[in-house]
Amino acid sequence: MSRNIVETLLGAVVLLVAFGFLSWAYTRSNVGSPDGYLLSAAFDRVDGLEVGADVRVSGIRVGKVVDERLDRDTYQAEVVFSVRKDIALPRDSSAAIVSSGLLGSKYLAILPGAEEEMLRPGGKITLTQSPINLEDLLGRYIFGGKPGEQKP
Repeated sequence: MSRNIVETLLGAVVLLVAFGFLSWAYTRSNVGSPDGYLLSAAFDRVDGLEVGADVRVSGIRVGKVVDERLDRDTYQAEVVFSVRKDIALPRDSSAAIVSSGLLGSKYLAILPGAEEEMLRPGGKITLTQSPINLEDLLGRYIFGGKPGEQKP
């Protein structure tokens, strides 16, 4: 009889741990509605930036990328992202796609501006910087230069 009680308690503990892990994974995933308000920004390209990537101000995560789409009129990549409700961004803020390291993932870095007027939900950041393409830089260094000039 005591063996059945121990097995039942052990089974309950396993189920509680599994439920705790699932709830932790759900809160860390990109499932569900975004917290905060939505903003957008247009870039020439978004190499490596993915839906669910962090949005950071001064290195602190304040939101996430919600959607990426192509503007059919300008052929620019439009990135829609969320920002926490308690963070107000000035209207002249800028956005850049940066890497968290040499081989790290990309995230959207917001540099707040100085205007007193704030961006409203659904607003658009117009000052943007596309990511630096490491392959292009290496190609320019290796194969670039003047005709007939040899590289060291």
